[in-house]
Amino acid sequence: WNVVFRSLRKLGSHGRSVYTAVGIFLIAGVFVAIVGTIGFAKLAEVVREGYTQQFDTAALRWLGAHHSPTLTTIMTEVTPLGTGIVVLTVVGITTAFLWHTEHKHSARMLLAATAGNILLNNVLKLFFDRARPNVFEWGTHAASSSFPSGHAMSATVVYGTVGYLLARLQKHAWARAITLLLAVVMVALICLTRLYLGVHYPSDVLGGIIVGLAWSGFCMATLEASLALARRRAPASVVEEAPAPVEHIASVQQAASVASAPSPSI
Repeated sequence: WNVVFRSLRKLGSHGRSVYTAVGIFLIAGVFVAIVGTIGFAKLAEVVREGYTQQFDTAALRWLGAHHSPTLTTIMTEVTPLGTGIVVLTVVGITTAFLWHTEHKHSARMLLAATAGNILLNNVLKLFFDRARPNVFEWGTHAASSSFPSGHAMSATVVYGTVGYLLARLQKHAWARAITLLLAVVMVALICLTRLYLGVHYPSDVLGGIIVGLAWSGFCMATLEASLALARRRAPASVVEEAPAPVEHIASVQQAASVASAPSPSI
């Protein structure tokens, strides 16, 4: 989403009004939400019809046959990173940082994305009420229903959104890339642990990722729209972007000094 919304920010700033930029972001957010909803609905349909069961079971059996003490230890240590207490701690720390550094729109969006994630996951789990896998003995405790995976959904929304918010504050492309890569690796590892430990089917994890991407994408688009409006109202104090490179600042200052110089008398 970082690449998409950076491109949209450039598109919305090339000679277009702020309301055009806001419209672009809102349309993008609604589009992402609709595509995600359709994709999840299609997946939920094939899951309820049992079409994924054979693959789901075979995949877990393969993973169960490739367990090792070292891998089990790693997976057991990583999977709590997607639990409520850890996720909420990450959200709390990131929100405090964003608020303290005057990125209050971003802080509010992160809180809204997290709250929406919790609500969505609980509603979907209650609605589908899919039984947990029983392929091999679980490697961790799990209580709620299986579809969609709460760990996969929370990891996608929280770590994905945190990665996005921190990446958009970086002025160097390599720093943005590393930040986003770390977020992707974190999400992938947490999702893998749920399969390795036997508490979710692959389709559960896929469902959580789809909903997580749709919801976080919608929240990010809404943030970009609100920032576009905020910049119009208070461009000097509401930026919430990475600082401009020194070379760019120097060129702007030089242009400003030339423009303000008195013109020669005729």
